[in-house]
Amino acid sequence: MNDLPYGWRGKIGLIYIASAYSMDVEFQQMAPRGVTTHTTRIALSDQPECFSIDDLSTLEDDVLHATKVLAQAPLDAIAFGCTSGSFVNGASYDQQLIKHMENIANIPCTTTATAVVEAMKALHIEKIAIATPYTKEVNVLAEQYFSESGFQISNMTGLGHDNDYVISALDSHTIYDMAMAADTADAEALFLSCTGLSATHLIEVLEEDLQKPVITSNQATFWQALRQSQIASPIKGFGQLFSC
Repeated sequence: MNDLPYGWRGKIGLIYIASAYSMDVEFQQMAPRGVTTHTTRIALSDQPECFSIDDLSTLEDDVLHATKVLAQAPLDAIAFGCTSGSFVNGASYDQQLIKHMENIANIPCTTTATAVVEAMKALHIEKIAIATPYTKEVNVLAEQYFSESGFQISNMTGLGHDNDYVISALDSHTIYDMAMAADTADAEALFLSCTGLSATHLIEVLEEDLQKPVITSNQATFWQALRQSQIASPIKGFGQLFSC
């Protein structure tokens, strides 16, 4: 089959953080045939090496401007790829942001935090363990968001990082250990939070070792964008979520 023009099956728009670099790469790795990702970036902070909660909570204007730019392409869905930037102001704010994006783009839109919620619902998860690279202050807001969204949190751990470059450079061993340490016996799934983590290649290894579903920010966001694009291909190698 001729694969041209690119994205003949589906084109996904991604709004991603300028100082990070794993998400669009992992979208490409997960993509079924005929699906392409088209990325624009926004700044997380003037100082990505020391970002703050204020930085995370004031991204909306940049997200909406990026949505307007991306919407000039013939896309099927647009995702805002920043977990903390979509949970930091709470669940109601996140849903309102999606509505604003959709009003601009006239196509389905999502954020990472909402995509994770939808992924957990699809897997029939009620109690989760959460591992993050974030500071304690950011983790508090994550716990509030997912509790508001109807989930029980069995455990939450963070590495204490507020440097986006450090988060993006975390290696497989560190991420694996972080995940294993966060899990609890009563958690029905483990969530690895942050679109800066290069973690999709660890999903199936962790699912084997933990004997439960593992969700990552990038995996869930791509899964949701595929659903919104009406693409239902089974995708192997990236966890139980893609069997839903």
